[in-house]
Amino acid sequence: MSDSYAAGDGTGRRKQAGISHKRRSGLRKWAGLLAGVALGSFATQRAAHAQYAGQLSSIVMDARTGAVLSQDDPDLRRYPASLTKLMTLYMAFSALRAGTITLDQTIPVSIHASTMEPSKLGLVPGSRLTVEQAMLALVTKSANDAACALGEFLGGGSEPQFAAMMTQQARALGMSNTTFRNASGLPDPDQLTTARDLAVLARHIVTDFPEDYHYFSVAAFRFHGRMIPNHNPMLKAYVGADGMKTGYTQEAGRNLVTSAIRNNVRLVGVVLGASSNVQRTLAMADQLDRGFDAEGVAPVARPLVLARNTVSPRHTRGGRVIMLAAASSRHAPMEVAEAPAGRRTTLRHGHRYVLASPVSGGHHIRLIGAKVRPATATTHRARVGHTSRNHT
Repeated sequence: MSDSYAAGDGTGRRKQAGISHKRRSGLRKWAGLLAGVALGSFATQRAAHAQYAGQLSSIVMDARTGAVLSQDDPDLRRYPASLTKLMTLYMAFSALRAGTITLDQTIPVSIHASTMEPSKLGLVPGSRLTVEQAMLALVTKSANDAACALGEFLGGGSEPQFAAMMTQQARALGMSNTTFRNASGLPDPDQLTTARDLAVLARHIVTDFPEDYHYFSVAAFRFHGRMIPNHNPMLKAYVGADGMKTGYTQEAGRNLVTSAIRNNVRLVGVVLGASSNVQRTLAMADQLDRGFDAEGVAPVARPLVLARNTVSPRHTRGGRVIMLAAASSRHAPMEVAEAPAGRRTTLRHGHRYVLASPVSGGHHIRLIGAKVRPATATTHRARVGHTSRNHT
């Protein structure tokens, strides 16, 4: 036993008492949140009509001070899509802090959770997964079935009740223009937010739960023998980016929340309503660059990142390739649409995001990272096979 807890030393007893008091306070806060919603103390507000995809909303904040460094229509009401899962994760982190759940505690999978539309893990009714597996599934694959199961678990068995708890927590954080209706972000006309509110949420995740923020930078995790890769493009496309979340439905457009740190300056950025993954990534990189410049941080050259291959695989044999900068995984970077496959919410069949792509013979390539001269890119000779079949 350390000296601070030795007999007769009041410091250790006071420290233990302080920890116990904090734990009791956290439990009371969590119980009050659940009870308040269950008793109907939270009155829902009528949702305003959301702005649709095609019109960007963006904002960049200093994560430490909350100062707004740049913004463009940050208060338009938008559909969050899978950025909703940031609040689901905030609620999970809060419950872990309060001691009401543990990382290795198992979550039951209901029939309702198992029927969630893709992206999903494919959970079977009656099966179970741990709290930590569910959180990792949200961060990496944006799994809707895992989000629903976690929401039901935290909401006393009811996803609608959990959504009301999410909205109540949003109000407590100052997210006055946000309403949640589910744990996943699957389309609901009343589930609305703004770029400003999401920046507030992102900042609170970073500052309120520094012990849990590391989950957002996980490259992949193993689930039932499968490796589930993280499909957040900013982790590889932007120097200093270490986490947060993507989101996509046709109604919402392509959404992104990113946090990045350089020279001990941490920024959080939000882009909502982009018309393509390329536009979304470039818009985020540009606004973060401007934010760091406003904070006096020296610019850093962006890695040269391949965005899309427009060439049919049968024309790729023997071509020169540009590899994704800093890619260490054999998995091709991908973003799985959070909207169901087979509907208009998915991108057209045939658009592929690949690790390597030909640049010879006049084939067209779209690249992210204009700040890097082409001469600095590492080129290789390789045969690109038919294995790059990830679709958005």
